[in-house]
Amino acid sequence: MYAIGSILKELREEKDIALQTVRDASGIDMAQLSKIENGHRLPTAEQIKSLSEIYGCDIKQLMIQRESDKILNNIEYPDLAAESLKAAENKIRYGERYLSLFQEYIYPNPIELKSRRYIGNKAKLAEWIMDKITANAPDAHTFCDLFAGTGVISDCAMTKYSGIIINDLLYSNNVIYKAFFEKGDWNKEKLYDIISTYNSLDAELLTDNYFSANFGGKFYEYNISKIIGYIRQDIEDIRPELTEKEYNILLATLIYNIDKLANTVGHFDAYIKKDIKYRPLRLRLIDARSYDNVEIYREDANKLSRKIESDVVYIDPPYNSRQYCRFYHLYETLIKWDMPQLYGVALKPAPENMSSYCTSKALTAFEDLVSNLRTKYIAVSYNNTYNSKSNSSENKIRLTDLKRILEMCGDTEMYEHSHSFFNTGKTEFENHKELLFITKVDDEKRNKSFSSLLRWR
Repeated sequence: MYAIGSILKELREEKDIALQTVRDASGIDMAQLSKIENGHRLPTAEQIKSLSEIYGCDIKQLMIQRESDKILNNIEYPDLAAESLKAAENKIRYGERYLSLFQEYIYPNPIELKSRRYIGNKAKLAEWIMDKITANAPDAHTFCDLFAGTGVISDCAMTKYSGIIINDLLYSNNVIYKAFFEKGDWNKEKLYDIISTYNSLDAELLTDNYFSANFGGKFYEYNISKIIGYIRQDIEDIRPELTEKEYNILLATLIYNIDKLANTVGHFDAYIKKDIKYRPLRLRLIDARSYDNVEIYREDANKLSRKIESDVVYIDPPYNSRQYCRFYHLYETLIKWDMPQLYGVALKPAPENMSSYCTSKALTAFEDLVSNLRTKYIAVSYNNTYNSKSNSSENKIRLTDLKRILEMCGDTEMYEHSHSFFNTGKTEFENHKELLFITKVDDEKRNKSFSSLLRWR
């Protein structure tokens, strides 16, 4: 049924015009006029023009009614009519910008924690690691992830333990943990509105900024780098209007969305020296959650170990010379937003948060760590690239030393899992495996084994 028929009939009767008179004036036969007024026939544009002149009304208003009838009568699912009409209105209003402005409809699924590119990412191993830990530590109620990296192990442990401790030295990782896990209030619709504004940005209208001046045309396409820099500054500008959780969600969302646009092989130690193909940046929210059982730290693991207590402590330190703070310096700069002076071809800031585990002090640091942990179980991830032909990939802690130190803490089991490894192209290595050690701590044995060390009490 077409509602415009009732409108036209009311206009005619208000003017007290007989149907025959309308027929004679418009040239529309009686049968068609009757069907139009009864809502069984949609008048043509020419017929609307004739009728508007006869009734002395605005043709535009009648055409609007005609077009809305056409839309409504072509909707296949009436229960979606209101939302469909709203979407149609927005498409008309925003034109080509609609797709980016309303990305929540296009991308219904938020970005998962595990989807980030990261050296040593345990996403494919997380379930295996957690299964082994829970099987070997059935009486554990609390869990600590000392070198959390991407946070995928903590994510896997989140619903299994009453208390979770997450730690990492990187500022960017700390923000990500807070965004994905930390308890806090946030308004999803508010964040959608902010992101929609960012997705409508036109790089040509933006001025150069710290991020584009330094990283544009190198790590990111120049126009995209202008948008990234603008968004980062805007998040800082609107921070007083955000909750702490919302602030962290927006920062983590920025990292996760620009990650796959980076002109790199997965880290920022170097960029690919080729022309960068333009790909649009359309932000999509991360899968933010809120847990009551989480403590999040950004501390040196060896110092933190003297302050905390947990039934299980999972350890996955960097074993080779690759400093994560240097590999992910761009994200560190982006999150801190202190706009430091940058050095070298890779545009890195002055060194900070350098890990002893990437140096010749790694073995001493590991021994100090495990001897001071207040825990029932120690779980340690390790990979067998210790015989790597690349100096940067060669492990700083030998397998024999690792086993020896863990066995000084208590009974130790070793498990292995085939796993691909990070390779910049310089390393040839076959039969790569991820090793997992699980030690049931015997405090008496450990105290005697490390009696020569100055241990925390």
